Amino acid sequence: MSTLTDLRSTQHSERAGHQLQALTPDAKVGHRPDERPLAKRLGPGPRRRHAAALGPVVLVAAWAAGSATGLLDPRTMSAPWTVVTTAGELLADGRLQTNLAVSAQRAGLGLLFGLLIGVLLALVSGLSRLGESLIDGPVQIKRAIPSLALLPLLILWLGIGEPMKVITITLAVFVPIYLQTHAGLRGIESKYVELAQTVGLSRIAFVRKVILPGALPGFLLGMRFAVTGAWLSLVVVEQINSTSGIGYMMELARTYGQTDIIVVGLVLYGLLGLLSDGLVQLVQRRALSWQRTLNS
Repeated sequence: MSTLTDLRSTQHSERAGHQLQALTPDAKVGHRPDERPLAKRLGPGPRRRHAAALGPVVLVAAWAAGSATGLLDPRTMSAPWTVVTTAGELLADGRLQTNLAVSAQRAGLGLLFGLLIGVLLALVSGLSRLGESLIDGPVQIKRAIPSLALLPLLILWLGIGEPMKVITITLAVFVPIYLQTHAGLRGIESKYVELAQTVGLSRIAFVRKVILPGALPGFLLGMRFAVTGAWLSLVVVEQINSTSGIGYMMELARTYGQTDIIVVGLVLYGLLGLLSDGLVQLVQRRALSWQRTLNS
């Protein structure tokens, strides 16, 4: 057996040497070295500081230019300087921060419950064939039904209070977390499972040392979809007979034709979504710094 192994190793080394010589013909005697210039970098290049702000800055500049030149009617789309002035007035009388706190609480609770449900279902479905048979099908059915399409039923069951709003956000959040975490978990290479069996890891240690680190990239990707889904759902549920929140403030402004307040709410929703997604990306880069990808 040892002789056969040595023979295979020798043949592999000779084959690798021939391939290396074929790939580097300039190393042969009598050939001039390749003096061609290095090829242009194919990747996206190094990361630039504050580069993520470029897109929003260009968008605001185009908005300001359209308002200044009259292309945007101030009756239908308020100018940026008008929106800033209105936001200052709302802050001064306390309405903006009060409604923002209520909206953040709703989105935070929905995101928390959705995260717990999504991760738990992904673990049960990913670690058990029976669990997958019971869980994956209903989740895929829920995936095909928009969460906002369930609003009429949720209103009938729960009324128009806070539970209906939080549950609607939860239903929009847990699906992407489940899908991405489950995909990341099932994408773990089987050699790590075999190694865990060889060293005799317990079930809990296997989940903690193999499953959770292996599913982390998928989970963080699901979180990016989840935070966006939370704010999208919040926009809708806060405009259904609410008495507080950014959506309520916008709906009240629509009644009185206050375009500037509506735009303040839209800008605030956009900033909240951008900042929360940026926070998840920051955690993603720190937690997955060991990965060598185009993003790194």
